[in-house]
Amino acid sequence: MIPFTKMHGLGNDFIVIERVHLGMLDIFDLARRMCDRHIGVGADGLILVSPSDSADIRMRIINRDGSEAEMCGNGIRCLTRYAYDRGLVKKTEMKVETPAGIIRPALVPGPAVAVEMGRPEFERVRIPMAGSEPKALNEAITVNDKTLGVCALRMGVPHAVVFVKDIEAIDLFADGPALETHPLFPQKTNVDFVQVLDSENIVVRTWERGAGATLACGTGACASAVAAYTLGHTGRKIKAALELGALTIEYREDGTVLMTGPAEYVFEGTYRK
Repeated sequence: MIPFTKMHGLGNDFIVIERVHLGMLDIFDLARRMCDRHIGVGADGLILVSPSDSADIRMRIINRDGSEAEMCGNGIRCLTRYAYDRGLVKKTEMKVETPAGIIRPALVPGPAVAVEMGRPEFERVRIPMAGSEPKALNEAITVNDKTLGVCALRMGVPHAVVFVKDIEAIDLFADGPALETHPLFPQKTNVDFVQVLDSENIVVRTWERGAGATLACGTGACASAVAAYTLGHTGRKIKAALELGALTIEYREDGTVLMTGPAEYVFEGTYRK
């Protein structure tokens, strides 16, 4: 039996498991089985918690399709609250080892978690993204017989940000996967559709690489805020409205991104191996 905790960040839901309970199990197969919403627990991803030699704790995130993501903004907020509440880390400001590097979250009143998300990267080679130009700030990409203007960047993981006039008019389930698997993105990409309401507010809907349509995406909200500022649509600090609430994102003068939002418990249980 595997003890687990179900958590979510604005509806982006995760199964949190301490790696010590898994032994030699295939974690990628386990993620596919446990994240299945019909015959499993149901989640967008599986978070594995383990000790770290270089930080206070280590996080791995396995998507529900069995692929591994380098980072997850909503997931790291859940991990932070879990690690503190379980006494795995005894301080409210911590360092978390991820495949994307060391991330620094902190518990703040609310209750919420503020996360130092690092610096966005626009260079194609870093995203990665094919093409001859060094950056893709407004690149025309055709999918499903329509041309979309894409601002591509890496916010721990690849993101393709598309600004639209009406978020309700997008075809997320068609254009999302078409962009995710477009040949320009050799490692696939997350896809964020963004409507700018004013200089301090945006609305974001994300098709997440390896998970599909999600109620929220932390790195997607960050990537959207960075793209909105870079293209002159907003100021540096905005609220990103998602399906079940909003994240506060600040693209600071030093080039780093701060994300603040909730992390909630759903239930606990045990899963038969």
